[in-house]
Amino acid sequence: MTAALPLPRGPISYALVSALSQGDRGSLHTFPHLGQSDVFGGDLQLALQICYELHYRGFEAVDPEWEWDPDLIRARGAMERRFLDRLHAEVSGGVDADGALAAAAHEPDGGAGASKYLLEHGTWDQMCEFLAHRSIYHLKEADPHAWAIPRLEGSVKCAFVAVEYDEYGGGRSERMHARLFEDLLQAAGLDHHYLGYLDDVPAETLATVNLMSLFGLHRSLRGALVGHFAAAEITTPPAARRMVSALLRMDAPSECVHFYTEHIEADAVHEQILRHDVVGALLEQEPDLAGDVVFGIQATELVETRLSDHLTRHWRAGASSLRAVHDLPVSRTASSVNG
Repeated sequence: MTAALPLPRGPISYALVSALSQGDRGSLHTFPHLGQSDVFGGDLQLALQICYELHYRGFEAVDPEWEWDPDLIRARGAMERRFLDRLHAEVSGGVDADGALAAAAHEPDGGAGASKYLLEHGTWDQMCEFLAHRSIYHLKEADPHAWAIPRLEGSVKCAFVAVEYDEYGGGRSERMHARLFEDLLQAAGLDHHYLGYLDDVPAETLATVNLMSLFGLHRSLRGALVGHFAAAEITTPPAARRMVSALLRMDAPSECVHFYTEHIEADAVHEQILRHDVVGALLEQEPDLAGDVVFGIQATELVETRLSDHLTRHWRAGASSLRAVHDLPVSRTASSVNG
């Protein structure tokens, strides 16, 4: 099932949505100049998300031929260059992949970020908001990373595919991680449809998903995509443990707990495969990719930190972290509220 086009958030996304909805190919000849548009702002990030989605499931009533429209690809390229330039400016860089992974995996005592907040202070409403944010990626979980497979060789490809095979449920559709998250959303009383919360999530959420699509769709960034995948898998288990504890405290449905329990078990194994058999072996094959791998790790940490800061800042202020309240369920029980 494909999603409807989202509501524009500024002149860039407005031009794109108008062209796609009206089928007017010529209109993108005069695509708005990016000017001083905020790279991390909602307008540009939404426009990128729309461009990338054409390579996944597309949008309702949008001609699939738009996927490779030359003017759209040209406009996307201009936005991507702005995004990449900003990311490079924000991270330290380097060629020490092991050091970059160790830095990404390091947490202060007690954990960090949104999962720590949810464990210690979160309400059920805030948990539901978090799940809505994550639905933009988790309902297509593993798909962006799959772009790396034809771009890798030999043992690196085999090890990468082994991890992806687990992400896709080991060949069983009911165990696919995307399906498990759909089950989670349904059990929580949330919209379980693909991109169901696209209009509701802020730019910080879109950037986390756009980053992996950007890396995945460019062969020249395959090292960055491997770095992203490694960073994501290595940092997941401790956060997933906190999510399990938070969900149990809130008396959440078992399907919600199961999704994160699955990630504790699976990603602990994936970490070793990715560190040694993917990242390590890739850099033995192609040592010149070390800088790209480090960039992918650091950029992942950057966008994830921006999202986590957005969530916790709003929650501490007693405000919603979403752009609009999208029929999220009310608190389940009194035990859902803590602090």
